[in-house]
Amino acid sequence: MELFAIRCGINQACSIDNVSKIIIITDSIHAAKKIFDSKIHSFQIHTAAILCELQKFFCSNLNNSIKFWECPSSFKWRFHHDVNKDSKSFIITPIYPCKISWDFCKKSNSDDIINLWKMTFQASEGKGKQFLNLLDDDLNNIEPSYTKGGLWLQMFGHSNSLCACATRAITNHAPIGEYRLRFFSSLDFSCLCNNYPIELRKHILHECKRFNGYWNPRRDTLKHFVMFLTTNPNAFVFSDN
Repeated sequence: MELFAIRCGINQACSIDNVSKIIIITDSIHAAKKIFDSKIHSFQIHTAAILCELQKFFCSNLNNSIKFWECPSSFKWRFHHDVNKDSKSFIITPIYPCKISWDFCKKSNSDDIINLWKMTFQASEGKGKQFLNLLDDDLNNIEPSYTKGGLWLQMFGHSNSLCACATRAITNHAPIGEYRLRFFSSLDFSCLCNNYPIELRKHILHECKRFNGYWNPRRDTLKHFVMFLTTNPNAFVFSDN
């Protein structure tokens, strides 16, 4: 939005005769820097258009110049208020992102990948029979997303140990009786609390007295699941950790 606004301003200034100096006053100087960023980024459709206008502007007269002044909104410059008011009252039919823009192609590709992942994940055994389906705050099944790493990583991606523990618990590939029983069916894998014949993931999360540092009946929600792991750091970990 900021870069598009700068593009519109430069385009209008360049269309006026006898203009030799352009001053861009913006509270988004970081957006203005993208104009001269040679690396690949999602705003290049605007960058290319701005550079094309500036090339014509500088070629028309070698003495022509452009400057960028940063003026944060916190300064409460009165012209900011006037421009903001005018822009909000201006009604225009949006044409971006167009179907050939970088933004549109990137979003379209991402959406296709996510939709395919959802279909594959839910319709096959790809996630495994032991996968723990968790719920969001609205008690809906959590769906994969590429936004900020997805909801799972937002909750426990900041800690390597917590992430490893959560992954073990969600996939049920954890050092507990339920997992070991798959390989050694003749051994005894009763829970150490002595109240359950097999140390199950469900039992650990909801019933086991060894892990009572946190209690909430909705441990099937991601938020409370992470709280349980945080307050019970010995759950789903190897004994030699």
